[in-house]
Amino acid sequence: MRTLIDIPEEDMRWLDNRAVIEGKSRAAVVRDAVAKYRTASTSEGIEQAFGLWRDRDDIGDSVAWQRRMRAEWTRPWDEDYDSVRAEFPDLFDAEDDREREYWRTRK
Repeated sequence: MRTLIDIPEEDMRWLDNRAVIEGKSRAAVVRDAVAKYRTASTSEGIEQAFGLWRDRDDIGDSVAWQRRMRAEWTRPWDEDYDSVRAEFPDLFDAEDDREREYWRTRK
């Protein structure tokens, strides 16, 4: 289907430059942009990504893996530091514990 659209001159220059860089026609760049915009602005992108990691066998239990990844972001001043450290002791060291004591005494 063909369409006629008005595009500001500056945008048209950018579009032509982008077409040269990508080695495509202006129309192809516009079609790609519309397709990307459509995916990004609808649930289609979510639906395409849903279950993307379902066949991965390198992470084991995905929920446990996710909990561990989130635990890496725990800092000594966080309220849940002690419980996260108890669950994942290998993620923390003596320096973390010293910093925890420092923050605990400041309260």
